[in-house]
Amino acid sequence: MKKMKLSALSLGAAVAMAFAGNAAQAGVMVHLFQWKYNDIANECETVLGPKGYEAVQITPPAEHIQGSSWWVVYQPVNYKNFTSLGGNEAELKSMISRCHAAGVKIYADAVFNQMAGGSGTGTGGSSYSARNYPYLSSSDFHSVCDITDYSNRWQVQNCSLPGLPDLNTGSSYVQGQIATYLKTLSGWGVDGFRVDAAKHMSTADLGAIYAQAGNPFVYQEVIGASGEPIQPSEYTGLGVVTEFKYGTDLASNFKGQIKNLKTMGESWGLLASDKAEVFVVNHDRERGHGGGGMLTYKDGALYNLANVFMLAWPYGKYPQVMSGYDFGSNTDIGGPSAAACASGSSWNCEHRWSNIANMVSFHNAVQGTAMANWWDNGNNQIAFGRGTKGFVVINNETTSMTQSLSTGLPAGTYCNILAGNDLCSGSNIVVDSAGKATFTVGAKQAAAIHINAKPCTNCTVNKFSSMYFRGTSNSWVATPMTVDTTTRVWSTEVTFTGAADSTGAQRFKFDVYGNWTENYGDTEADGIADKNSTKDIYFTGVGKYKVALKESDMSYTLTPISVNQAPVAVVSPKTISVKVGDSIVFDASASTDDVGVTGYSWSTGGTAKTETVVFDTAGTKTITVTVTDAEGLTSTTSATVTVTEDNGTFNSTYTTMNFRGTANSWASKAMTLVADNTWETTVTFDGQANQRFKFDVAGNWVTNFGDTNADGTANQGGSDIYTTVVGTYKVQFNDTTLKYTLTKISGNDVYTGNLTSLYFRGTPNSWGSTAMKLVANNTWQATITFTGAADSSGTQRFKFDVLGDWTKNYGDTNADGTANLGGSDIKTAMVGTYLVTFNDSTLKYTLTAQ
Repeated sequence: MKKMKLSALSLGAAVAMAFAGNAAQAGVMVHLFQWKYNDIANECETVLGPKGYEAVQITPPAEHIQGSSWWVVYQPVNYKNFTSLGGNEAELKSMISRCHAAGVKIYADAVFNQMAGGSGTGTGGSSYSARNYPYLSSSDFHSVCDITDYSNRWQVQNCSLPGLPDLNTGSSYVQGQIATYLKTLSGWGVDGFRVDAAKHMSTADLGAIYAQAGNPFVYQEVIGASGEPIQPSEYTGLGVVTEFKYGTDLASNFKGQIKNLKTMGESWGLLASDKAEVFVVNHDRERGHGGGGMLTYKDGALYNLANVFMLAWPYGKYPQVMSGYDFGSNTDIGGPSAAACASGSSWNCEHRWSNIANMVSFHNAVQGTAMANWWDNGNNQIAFGRGTKGFVVINNETTSMTQSLSTGLPAGTYCNILAGNDLCSGSNIVVDSAGKATFTVGAKQAAAIHINAKPCTNCTVNKFSSMYFRGTSNSWVATPMTVDTTTRVWSTEVTFTGAADSTGAQRFKFDVYGNWTENYGDTEADGIADKNSTKDIYFTGVGKYKVALKESDMSYTLTPISVNQAPVAVVSPKTISVKVGDSIVFDASASTDDVGVTGYSWSTGGTAKTETVVFDTAGTKTITVTVTDAEGLTSTTSATVTVTEDNGTFNSTYTTMNFRGTANSWASKAMTLVADNTWETTVTFDGQANQRFKFDVAGNWVTNFGDTNADGTANQGGSDIYTTVVGTYKVQFNDTTLKYTLTKISGNDVYTGNLTSLYFRGTPNSWGSTAMKLVANNTWQATITFTGAADSSGTQRFKFDVLGDWTKNYGDTNADGTANLGGSDIKTAMVGTYLVTFNDSTLKYTLTAQ
């Protein structure tokens, strides 16, 4: 239905990361639009990881309506079912694990402004009808009305996109359902979320949902249009926001004169750099949905050059590369049925284009540097550097150019990373002692050098970004090989059956991209692979072999692997402290073997996967388990148990408690019972980024406590507890009330508070973060000079920010002297130096003249 499709047209698909308060750029994210989970996992291992991409955005994982159009994934049906276009739940979890192993983060598209229109059966088998879905009924939606006037804020955020029921995101029940969905995905390892249609939800609703979900990383899509009341800047307090104007500005200049890009940034009316997510185009705009005006893959060289510029220019928090497919004139058509990037398919795979893929390494190499050494010819040839780390030249004219330019780089020979498929597979550029170099660049082409790409003779060069095994043993499908990044040897395990095909032989080849465009056989049958050889590699062996290919000399080897490997014994808990009389269940079910574990033998006499042991005497005990496989091979492991006398001094809900966090590399640090139900330990915090911890009862994660609401009361299985404190602290946890405290140990200056940090932010300090000091129990203070000067809003104002990143902040909606979470800015006409005091228990605040 065209009517339903409008949801996707209005929503868009840009992404942004919530890294507020940090001006440094993040890595490069790619949107693998309409890709299956298994294909994404392969891509992480063979392309994204090796090329240095930081993250990948995946299709919405919730169950959605059936259909062949791309926009069906934006009509969710069930937030507790994870069968979608991308694949099933098992494939989703496998992809997350494989991509993490390859060093690539996963960001999931999260659609929760609206539900599916019409009625039917979803991709996971759930039945639905309008305003009636699993776990959601008519009372969970806003009133029936459609958005007809985008100048009406209430209508935009409380009425429906055409045909799609609008969830009441202000409802506590709805917020809980959405938060549970996000927490489930976070628990599986999803690193963050793209929040679709953020513009259609109030910042208060979104802030409440994020808080209940444990404040995961989020990136919000907000399309700003002239004259509308809802603008992208309204959402920057919650995180990074999509900057659509960036893409349209790029397009207009690449179609005009790129010399003007010298000043591109905030002065152009763009969002603050550290709040902006940037892209040349996204999947909506390349189809002309939600507005056009951006370059697309159909623009050829211009599109390529615009991506080079984006990945080299120091504006924007998070650059995103779009990778989709050729949709021709049918803007509704879904992704190709062929495997992603399969030869002969209509997949574009822009993220693999050599100029775009190699510029990822440039972006990563120049992090933290400013633009320098700008040059232009007054028209469409430009060049600029990034400090002393990189330099790029872009020729947007129809004739070639040769120019000697000051690069700012140290003298040396550098690879022109845009001259070949791989970083150092093309020509070199020599920078002289004065930092100058001569660049010859063809029409509509670019050149780039950076500090981490230099040619060498006695070192390992990354020759390939991917490699696949293909042969009779796997029916000639492309099986990805993995690379040892130190030796640059690609390998995979293959089971050879000895069976021949129609040619009468068992044979194979190495295929670089999995599409036969570059493959290696063995013309001379000498153990050295030859490029695009017409002769396959013949092999008569039978059994399991490790097939390896060495990049440096293209030699390959086949090494037999023992049919049966010894099992690996695993016991949980591995270490534990208990009291005399306690009963503990030890579990060896996580033990593994290639042909299966067939037997368990415990030192206490048991033969099952689990063994219950009662400890009746004090001391250090060892519990041992031996596992056996079908071939009789064994493996043994032990658990260490510390048994102490229970003198009955203190009561407690649990017999043990452990502190685990970044401060101790997530090891189990035993806590001591110092009073009834009160556990205590001393921890030294170093203030590292994303510093956090949890309480783990038995040191095995089976029963653990975090704090999903960040309110000082833990909850079982809750989110990690974040803190920015630095120094040595006494950490206490009550296993009945679930309250926890951090008390700094520093002589007599010891105070407790509900918050671990607090910052003053407002017009007096240009909305920077001024740390407040805990001067008494629950009492924070900072001395601030108020000038009376107003900002563009016409008022002098401020807020209290817990972590200095806007994820949790306090304003005063009622202007009554009592702050409230996520409240409105606090306005004041005070002039002079004032002592600002905030009580994190009563939420009262005062300003006292000094």
